Amino acid sequence: MDKYYDLGITFIESVKLDDCNNTLIILDQTLLPNEKIFLEVKKLEDIWEAIHSLRVRGAPAIGITAAFGIYLWTKASSATSFENLFVDFKKGKDYLASARPTAVNLFWALDRMENRLNAEKHKEIAQIKVNLKDEAEKIHFEDAHVCEAIGNNTLSLLQPGWGILTHCNAGTIATARLGTALAPIYIGNARGYDFKVFADETRPLLQGARLTAWELKEASVDVTLICDNMASIVMKQGKIQAVLVGCDRIAANGDVANKIGTSGVAILAKYYNIPFYVCAPLSTIDLKCKNGDEIDIELRSGEEITSKWYSKPMAPEGVKTYNPCFDVTDNKIITAIITEKGIVYPPYEENLSKIF
Repeated sequence: MDKYYDLGITFIESVKLDDCNNTLIILDQTLLPNEKIFLEVKKLEDIWEAIHSLRVRGAPAIGITAAFGIYLWTKASSATSFENLFVDFKKGKDYLASARPTAVNLFWALDRMENRLNAEKHKEIAQIKVNLKDEAEKIHFEDAHVCEAIGNNTLSLLQPGWGILTHCNAGTIATARLGTALAPIYIGNARGYDFKVFADETRPLLQGARLTAWELKEASVDVTLICDNMASIVMKQGKIQAVLVGCDRIAANGDVANKIGTSGVAILAKYYNIPFYVCAPLSTIDLKCKNGDEIDIELRSGEEITSKWYSKPMAPEGVKTYNPCFDVTDNKIITAIITEKGIVYPPYEENLSKIF
């Protein structure tokens, strides 16, 4: 665990580059909370698998992994001309881009790496590779500061002692540092805000139970784990004053794709008159995507519902399943979208483009 000295916060770096050994070191989040194991990944196929199987997850962390992964792939290229190097790069880029369809940071990071590659086309091959490493490290470094800015901007909307509901995991292990939706909790508690966090378990992959509850407990944050279908009762009982979530993609009109179950939480928050805040870097805003209907929602294996977490199957053999990984929250029930550049309020179609 690394120390964030400005705030005295201990955090876990889930993705690291070991350039000397041509290796990407990834915290295997599928094993948490029972085992904390860091994988040493060298092959592009294994980086693809780590993203696809959620060993690395969280939109910013996926982008960082993709940037380091395409750098290592290009570094290993034997091409002696820019044209051949570009062919190798594109092969690796297209392959990595197929790992997950919904998280826009994956494509954003790969496009940014391609832009840097094209900007270096007149340089020596060795220097191009060095500069690609520089770009990947910038993506990593910038995300750490983006998280802090999102945390401070969100904190300006919260009050000490509040109860905060979260869904899925948008914390330190999903980003370069501090997280997005969890950043204000870490920063606030370092300043004496004493938040009381309620973490939805987040079925079916339990990112709230396995990851958010784990990392908040590790950081000595007051956290209570609840089942997804308990959100309504804790809201009704007055335990929740704000909902904070991250996201994987924001459409131009402010519709937000996030972990399955997020839209239900937003509907409940609207009913109980509780502010629902989406904490997200600008890199998750996709202005080319008109609205939520245009977001490709990833479908995953039904085994995640029926048997993944059980010693014996908990559903009849052969039953049909439907397992979308994300849902889309309508912009009309989102109180604000909070970015590193500031807080965006409705109308989102107008104001999201302004913040760029």
